[in-house]
Amino acid sequence: MSTDKTSPSLAKSTDAQVPAQAPAPVDAPPAADGAVTAVDPRLLVREQGFAGYLTEFKRKIRAGDLGSIPVVIGLVVIWATFQSLNSNFLTAGNLSDISVAMVGTGMISVGIVFVLLLGEIDLSVGSVSGVSGAIVAVLSVTHGMNEWLALLVAILSGTVIGAIHGFFFARVGAPAFAVTLAGLLFWSGFMLQILGSNGTINLDADGVVAQLTSYYFTDVAAAYGLAVVAVAAYFLTAFLDNRRREAAGVPSRPLSEILLRTGLLAVLSFGVAILYNQYKGLPLAVVIFLLVLVVTDFVLRRTSYGRKVFALGGSVEASRRAGINVTLIRISVFSIAGTFAAVGGLFIASKIASANQGAGSGDLLMNAIAAAVIGGTSLFGGRGRTWNALLGVLVIVSIQYGLALQGIASAIQFMITGAVLLATVVIDAVTRKTQKTAGRA
Repeated sequence: MSTDKTSPSLAKSTDAQVPAQAPAPVDAPPAADGAVTAVDPRLLVREQGFAGYLTEFKRKIRAGDLGSIPVVIGLVVIWATFQSLNSNFLTAGNLSDISVAMVGTGMISVGIVFVLLLGEIDLSVGSVSGVSGAIVAVLSVTHGMNEWLALLVAILSGTVIGAIHGFFFARVGAPAFAVTLAGLLFWSGFMLQILGSNGTINLDADGVVAQLTSYYFTDVAAAYGLAVVAVAAYFLTAFLDNRRREAAGVPSRPLSEILLRTGLLAVLSFGVAILYNQYKGLPLAVVIFLLVLVVTDFVLRRTSYGRKVFALGGSVEASRRAGINVTLIRISVFSIAGTFAAVGGLFIASKIASANQGAGSGDLLMNAIAAAVIGGTSLFGGRGRTWNALLGVLVIVSIQYGLALQGIASAIQFMITGAVLLATVVIDAVTRKTQKTAGRA
């Protein structure tokens, strides 16, 4: 009986002929044609000095990463154009009025930024803002409730409304567009119902809500003090952040760059302070708005919650696999949008000193969404900052005030605002395509 066995000599010969080999290295996939290599700008500045800024700027332009450059340039063009048409446009009084008028829409737009970061939309924020104004008027004026308590109830009502929308979207699975469109209709009717047949309730001119937009810090030290605090806070934050980065051995900005940025902020801050002090003083509404922007920007960029919001905007499935509670984050984002819609509604009611049936209607919804998009927040999700709301609403309100000074009808205002929004969306779409071509998206 024969057996198939390899002789020891053959086996030895075979082992000698086939030496052990290390695994072949795996080559990295080739970069896409036209791809732009991303380099930390801090390294460029340290290696090339301030010439590194030019190198980084060129890289960003090639990659389609325009940031806030288009809106800043647009704002400069708008101001220069209206100033050439009417010398009253850039006066302290007009610019102060613009800054106060933009707060209501700007607050609503801050909430829209959160929703857009998810790649979704909320069409109910206009109606929710009207509901909050109606609630605070009915409770404080009609029923005699303490105005502070009525204000709190109005804001919490926006939070609850947003959570309801988020529940139907995140838990039930209904499209956010459809849910919030239904909310737009429902809450508009709810506002009319609670206002009653009269339709208009005037607010106490000396009350808390009315003071939101009518109160000014008349002491010149207030505006200058806020400028000092803003500049000092920025410098300390940037300096300490750099120290932490250096200790961790990661790229950091040179001290000269921090000083330059601080100097530019100081020029801007004290310039605005001088402007306010030439009119009525520092508006309370602007202080509150800036505080909101600082806090929300910190939440989005410096907390794990903010990183989760950005992650969902990038990829829902990847976020779910990473262990993120997608449902909870979505519901919370719509709650935030409802909260800021309610806050914005209070500022709008304060501006007109009443709650009426027209609150939350007209172009308010479109302006709030347009402000976020014009300011630089992407409609496709995953890119944006709450400061975008400030830039965007400043553009929109500047156009409105400039056209009003020229006596141009509101129909033209709608058309121009629509054209600006379209241009912004086109820039956003082109930028996104450019980034994909450059291998950055």
